[in-house]
Formats: sequence, structure tokens, C-alpha cells
Amino acid sequence: MNETLFSQIQKLFERTYAQVGINLEDCLIDRTRCAQLSILAGKSARELSELARTFLRRAGDQLYVGIYYSRWLIEQLEQHDPRAGLSNRNIRSLITFVEEINHALHAALQFKSGTREIASEDFARNLELQAQVDTYLVLLLFVAFFRQTQRVSRTDRRWLRFHLFARQCPDAFHNKNLRGRYLETNQLAATYTQYLDTLNGMRRLNEIRCFRSLDYGAKRERILALMDSSAN
Repeated sequence: MNETLFSQIQKLFERTYAQVGINLEDCLIDRTRCAQLSILAGKSARELSELARTFLRRAGDQLYVGIYYSRWLIEQLEQHDPRAGLSNRNIRSLITFVEEINHALHAALQFKSGTREIASEDFARNLELQAQVDTYLVLLLFVAFFRQTQRVSRTDRRWLRFHLFARQCPDAFHNKNLRGRYLETNQLAATYTQYLDTLNGMRRLNEIRCFRSLDYGAKRERILALMDSSAN
């Protein structure tokens, strides 16, 4: 049986970090359930993308996850499968697709490790920062796969950075909290991935595994320290 793009990406993240213990595809929800959960999430959720969303709910020692993808997004990925090549036609859809899997996976891993404050702003920023970092690395793998030398050029990296970081518009959020969250995590992720680009494969793997284990405050301090050292 052919693996789905979803399962392949989940396995990639699990090989990089840790087994989550569940098949995240079982957490996929339809449009009706997405609408119900969006109402429960409050007014700020109205500003989030309607293309895809991840919902988290805690009930005692259980974490419930819901992942929603719009029909339009799935159709884009089916018509322009990134496993056949990455281009301007599918890169934005792939970014959105990967980020939601990443949100769900890291939320589950943090919950397994004892984190329970899933409604906190730091928890949300942690997931967003981690997703942007991991998605950049996934995009690099997709690009490298279709290069005969398996090497990603500077032009490739600029193209990826444009779509993942430069095209983001945090200022478009009316909600001050969302605006601050996406502005800060976007800047931090752009800076940190530039640092990761300077590392070889094994050093990068060790670095991102250590990075994942940090809480949001420590991640932020790690990146700011890297910025200071590069400025000196």
C-alpha cells in the first residue's frame, strides 16, 4: 500500500525527534467539526486560516487533537503532488500542510513529557516557532531530492525563505496577541534557520533535537544569543 504524504511527513518528524505513539491521520476532522471547534476556540480563532487548523483540548490526563484541511488545500496537493516536484504551484499548500502535522506532533510530544498548560501563550508560540523551523527543513529535503547533486543552492534557499518567511503578514492580524505571536516567531525562525544552514548534517540534527527540548523562553534566548554572537 502506498503511503500517504501525511504519513510520510509524520514518520520523518518521528525519526528526527521521537515517536508520538498515535497515527495523527486518525485525528483528521471534517469542515462541520472544524466550525464547531472554531466557535469554542473564541473570537481570535476567526482570524486564523480557513485552509487548515489544529485544535487541542485537554481533559484530565488526555490530550484530544483535531486536524482540519480544507477541500481546496487537499485538491491542490493532489493535483500538484510535491513528491513529484516542488514549485510555485504547490509550495504554499505544502507549507500549510506540514505545519499542521507539526503542531499536532509536538503538542502530543510535549503532553507526553508532562506539559499541561496547553492554553498558554508560550505553548502556542513554542508550537508556532517549532513548526516554522521544522517546515523549512522539510522543504529543504523536498528540494534536495530533485537535485542531481542532492545539494540545495542559494537560489533555492532564497526561494524557500521568501515563501516561508518573507510572504508572511503578521501585521494583518487585528488581534494584538496573534499579531505579536506571528511577528515574533516568524523573525526568530528566520534567524534560527539561517544558523542551521551553516551546520553540517549531524551537527544540525543534534542542534534541532536539543532545540526541540527547550521551552519557548529558552528557545527565544538561544536564538537571541546566536544573533549576538554573529553580530560580534
